[in-house]
Amino acid sequence: MSQLNGRPVTPEELQKLALANYGHFTSFRVEDGRVRGLGLHLDRLVRDCDALFGADPGVDRLREFIARGVPGSGIATVRVTVFDPALDLGRPELARDPHILVTRRAADAAAPTAFTAQTTTYVRDAPEIKSVGLFGSLHRRRAARLNGFDDALFVDGTRHVAEGATWNIGLFDGADVIWPDATCLSGVTMRLLRPAHRHRTTPVSVSDLPSMAAAFATNAAIGVREIARIDGVSFGAGHPIIASLRAAYASIPAEPV
Repeated sequence: MSQLNGRPVTPEELQKLALANYGHFTSFRVEDGRVRGLGLHLDRLVRDCDALFGADPGVDRLREFIARGVPGSGIATVRVTVFDPALDLGRPELARDPHILVTRRAADAAAPTAFTAQTTTYVRDAPEIKSVGLFGSLHRRRAARLNGFDDALFVDGTRHVAEGATWNIGLFDGADVIWPDATCLSGVTMRLLRPAHRHRTTPVSVSDLPSMAAAFATNAAIGVREIARIDGVSFGAGHPIIASLRAAYASIPAEPV
């Protein structure tokens, strides 16, 4: 199901998004018409729309179109993409009429299994924006999977940990949850989980990984997912901090769309 500004989208309208690949989005899990951190997702859409188009999509307008596109019951993953179908490649500064594309797909109700990640040197363009430009991320995910890993973990030129291809990373040193201080997207799920356990934000080098007791990924589609191994560093399976964070996330009240 795909709707543009609350109505069925046409192939011609999607063509501009596919060819120009200029826009931004947010994704979230809907459970019986409710979303954890919906206000933060809306804030992200407003902020990124100003950054890319110099325009305000309107929170009420966003809510209206999202409500039309989400099911009232059951579980689904919903993506809200903002782009201008009239964008001119030669004059992108004239793209000031953001349209709102709402798409949804089925979501898995089962808890995600642990996965492995391979570090790769990469910093996304405008990493503070959740942009539709996924080429670099998917190219590195593909390379990691061809090398026998499940996904890619981005590090900067000084080998400091930043973020995953489509997720934030958290670590546990036995006492504190550690969120890397890095140039990356500030994820909604990560922000919601900050109060769940004593934490600190600090630079994390790849050389620090062997001293960590656990590692995990967060995003709105999966919640909290355990990381079993990063490069050659393995973490003990089923560390209690993973279950604790999952329980804390599940207890966060969801907001009605």
